Amino acid sequence: MSLDGCGAPQQGVDLAVGPDEVVLTGRVSAGGQPVGGAFVRLLDAAGEFTAEVVSSPEGDFRFYAAPGTWTVRALHRSGNGQASVSADGPGVHPVEVAVA
Repeated sequence: MSLDGCGAPQQGVDLAVGPDEVVLTGRVSAGGQPVGGAFVRLLDAAGEFTAEVVSSPEGDFRFYAAPGTWTVRALHRSGNGQASVSADGPGVHPVEVAVA
């Protein structure tokens, strides 16, 4: 199922991960509260833009990526924030992004 018809996977649902898949998933929050509608960008180790999704109303987001070190940046009218995550192999790699 897509998010608003843009082709992005539905955010905030249980996730079955294949044996070779690398998934970066997390939540955008501000003051401990979820932030929906944030533009969440995935940047590679060189800081280059790779992908973007919009966080769900619960602040959830998800990217399918290659193994490596990634930066997740969230942009929202209430503030911006970023976090790094190392995905050194297949599986689900959680990352939380606080905006301020």
